[in-house]
Amino acid sequence: MQRLAVYCASSDSIDAALRLHAQALGKTMAQRGLELIYGGGSIGLMGEVARAAKSEGGRVHGVITERLRDLEQGWNEADVLEVVPDMRTRKSRMIELADGFVVLSGGIGTWEEFFEVLVGRLLGEHDGPIGVLRDGPMNDALLELIERGTNLGFVRPVTQDLVQVHEDPKQLLDAMLASESNAVDDADLRPGVRD
Repeated sequence: MQRLAVYCASSDSIDAALRLHAQALGKTMAQRGLELIYGGGSIGLMGEVARAAKSEGGRVHGVITERLRDLEQGWNEADVLEVVPDMRTRKSRMIELADGFVVLSGGIGTWEEFFEVLVGRLLGEHDGPIGVLRDGPMNDALLELIERGTNLGFVRPVTQDLVQVHEDPKQLLDAMLASESNAVDDADLRPGVRD
């Protein structure tokens, strides 16, 4: 794993404690030589993780839409700030660039990106490890949703095995590196398969 996509909030109206988690992740990534692939914004958790990675000498590659470049104040200090026409292109480009995926707290856009990479991993469209940093109530709710879906039979049990969850960025990255070789058995995807 050399390039890690980070999905997170671009809002500035969030708990200041969440910024510390984003900064810790960005610094840890840079210290481990992992390139940051992110949404290209300069505000919210996006800006925090990018500035932290850059401050530690890390490489930062932003992918942002033309419209969001102005709304999220595209971060021109990134090593690369790639401007794409729409969200569909942005999401597919970030997946194409990344070897792994981490989710920090965010709203529906962050959740959409997370579920897209999770479904892609489940179906074998990519083999990148996926991690969720347990940094606050939004990610607690996200994980609870997956667990509830599993308990009710809407989500395959193997899905939870594909997501590494930790409160500490270093432990999360270690778990993701250890899980890189995990593959989904086709038997786990057949209708009616449950634990």
